[in-house]
Amino acid sequence: MISLRVKVCVSLQVVWMGINIFLFLWFYFFYDLGDQFFYTRKLLGSALAWARAPAAVLNFNCMLILLPVCRNLLSLVRGSFVCCSRTMRKQLDKNLTFHKLVAYMIALMTAVHTIAHLLNLEWLNNSRQGVYDKLSTDLSKLEDTESSTYLNPIRIKDMIPTYFAFTTIAGLTGVIITLALILIITSSMEVIRRSYFEVFWYTHHLFIIFFAGLVFHGAGRIVRSQQSTNPPHNVTFCKDRSDDWGKIPECPIPQFAGGFPQTWMWVIGPMILYLCERCLRFIRYMQTVKYRKIVMRPSKVLELQLVKNGFKMEVGQYVFLNCPAISQLEWHPFTMTSAPEEDFFSVHIRSAGDWTDKLIDLIINQIFFRLGVDGPFGTASEDVFDYEVSMLVGAGIGVTPFASILKSIWYKFKDSDPNLRTRKIYFYWLCRETHAFEWFADLLQVLEKEMEERGLGDFLTYKLYLTGWDQSHATHVMVHFDKETDVITGLKQKTCYGRPIWDKEFEQVCKENPTSAVGTFLCGPEALAKVLEKKCAKYSDIDPRKTKFYFNKENF
Repeated sequence: MISLRVKVCVSLQVVWMGINIFLFLWFYFFYDLGDQFFYTRKLLGSALAWARAPAAVLNFNCMLILLPVCRNLLSLVRGSFVCCSRTMRKQLDKNLTFHKLVAYMIALMTAVHTIAHLLNLEWLNNSRQGVYDKLSTDLSKLEDTESSTYLNPIRIKDMIPTYFAFTTIAGLTGVIITLALILIITSSMEVIRRSYFEVFWYTHHLFIIFFAGLVFHGAGRIVRSQQSTNPPHNVTFCKDRSDDWGKIPECPIPQFAGGFPQTWMWVIGPMILYLCERCLRFIRYMQTVKYRKIVMRPSKVLELQLVKNGFKMEVGQYVFLNCPAISQLEWHPFTMTSAPEEDFFSVHIRSAGDWTDKLIDLIINQIFFRLGVDGPFGTASEDVFDYEVSMLVGAGIGVTPFASILKSIWYKFKDSDPNLRTRKIYFYWLCRETHAFEWFADLLQVLEKEMEERGLGDFLTYKLYLTGWDQSHATHVMVHFDKETDVITGLKQKTCYGRPIWDKEFEQVCKENPTSAVGTFLCGPEALAKVLEKKCAKYSDIDPRKTKFYFNKENF
């Protein structure tokens, strides 16, 4: 039995794919069987339908591609679902996954569309030169003057096909669109995005050129259909009597016209929404951000405590930061580590690339810099208090959203918040280095003490895993093994070495919470996400009255 959450997720993907398949088939048969394209198919064959069907799918997906990156729009919609099913909100958290999915479809349909039109261009040129049969030649000769009723858009007999591609609106914009798309997709590869983020960032903004070319691409109207005449031109009777066209009443000279450009009607709405999105981001960028505190933590982790008028956040949310001293255009996402109850918001920034390295260097060299903040934006971690039981899994700096959650819990207990629904939290943190624990251990010590004083020692179960160590560290641990507190963190809970045995952990959660909905939240690598998602499915009981696991992952 599949859970409702999985059904909704799958059904949304099926709806999207179903629309793509419907559009492709509808327009394929429209151009392949339509009487008005009989003479056009005589010149182009089945390549006509293979060019136009992908174009329809491209229009649909180009309409969608900008919506998943309208962060403010998504946050607004997500907020409107606060009283609805968590499965509906969860779909919005997969906005970047959907963005990539749509991009793959655009790439595929562009390839099919381009190949089909290259064949069309060759066949149009051959028809114009009389390579094929008499009907194809006569159709290509119709109205050799400047008349707009021609069928073959290649008007010069000895024209080189590449000349046509670079001198017509459709050809030139097609080349520009294709080149822009190739650069956007290749620079979006994981290896480029992680190692050369600036290349990815700047190349991705070629989408402006892509959409500009897209709007004008159909203005050339090179795909032409037969128009009504008086008297009507009977294709069945006249197709074999081209010498009699215009000479007998039954066969007037056929008239042709290009279709009205429609792409702009598909994309104009999303383009306006995205323009409003960028305007809102600019307004937020211009708002003053003040520094409350700057701290360099171990393992080259920078903590910024910031203040901004009118800024309100929820647990687990993230902001985009811009530092004009480094780059005017680059914005990078960071999860906030502060709690909504605090009068400031904070982020922890780990050295992980050129931009973060430059930012940390500015701090080390005590160079003052202005900071732009856009947000906050909602994530899956916002829903942590909607579950009675939550499993929080952080890897390295991926602990940041859970810092916000655990701080907020501390404030809620301190203020005896009656609305706190959560009754149990399991927290797992995986790190490669011992120093990485240091900046977060203070918060855990406070929570540990607070829970004990209130008699709620079982509320928070946390396990810290060190995945990398050397012999000297192992020796040091063995010498101090009998100490009451951990030698690394100073906590009563001893640090574990290696990686969690997830089957054992999930079995324990099931045993301790036999009738609960358990929210499993991850901020970490994709490989770990796949493991946890499988475990959530494996240990979710078929009986709806028993333990159910709901997987949630941070996406940026």
